[in-house]
Amino acid sequence: MGVKERRARQRTLLRQEILDATRDILVRDGYAGLSMRKVAEKIDYSPTAIYLHFKDRDELVFQVCEGLMAGLVRELHHLERQTTDPLVGLRKGLRMYVDFGLTHQEHYTAAFIIPHASTPDIQGRYNDPASMSGQAFGILVRMVTACVEKKKIPPADPLVTSRALWAAIHGITSLLITIPRFEWGRQEDVIDRLVGILVQGVGKG
Repeated sequence: MGVKERRARQRTLLRQEILDATRDILVRDGYAGLSMRKVAEKIDYSPTAIYLHFKDRDELVFQVCEGLMAGLVRELHHLERQTTDPLVGLRKGLRMYVDFGLTHQEHYTAAFIIPHASTPDIQGRYNDPASMSGQAFGILVRMVTACVEKKKIPPADPLVTSRALWAAIHGITSLLITIPRFEWGRQEDVIDRLVGILVQGVGKG
């Protein structure tokens, strides 16, 4: 292995070490408890080394969330390929999204709930169609489009419908994360009922 290859490998390993440390701190301390200094201390590097790889805290969070969202995108792709009834696929996909958010609460909060005042342009990166979150939304649009094409739901703009569906499932995900002490009863029942109402609603037009 040459000097250039060795240095490139070291940079890659350090970058991954930084992301792993960020993920651990985010889970343990939340977004408010995450800082470049904490990450540097955890991996025993100077903060300067972190800034050579990442612009700021929000950039760190974005990259960590991209890695997690990649898993959701793979599951949604698999669901797309395996489901013959697009309406059934839509129902499962919506539920899959909520489950993902509740499984990775600190990451979901950092990505989609907390305003990123320090980095105003970061939200645009989550919306970028090439990002993992953008790809997940693109799959939702395709699922809705398939439902329209196969006459499972009345003719409607798939993009507008997808935005409305995402707004609803983001809402329940956010509420379950931020207001856990509300008398939800059995959360599973509330989620299933909401997803059922949404799918039934688009089915009726």
